[in-house]
Amino acid sequence: MLREIALFDALVPSLLLYFVASIALFVVVDRVLQRLGFYRLTWHPSLARFGLFLFVFATFVFATSS
Repeated sequence: MLREIALFDALVPSLLLYFVASIALFVVVDRVLQRLGFYRLTWHPSLARFGLFLFVFATFVFATSS
C-alpha cells in the first residue's frame, strides 16, 4: 500500500521517493543504451526514453507495493 513517509519532519508521498529512485536508475540505463546505439534504431528517441522511464517507474512501484 502506498503511504506517506516522514522525511525531515515532513510527510512525503511514497510515490515521490519512487520517482526520485526511478530517475536515478533511468539515467544509468539511458546512458548505457545511448552508448550501445539503441536510440539510433528507434523511430522516435524521446518517446522511447519516455517509455523506458515509465517502465522503470512502474516496476519500482509494483515491485515494492504489497
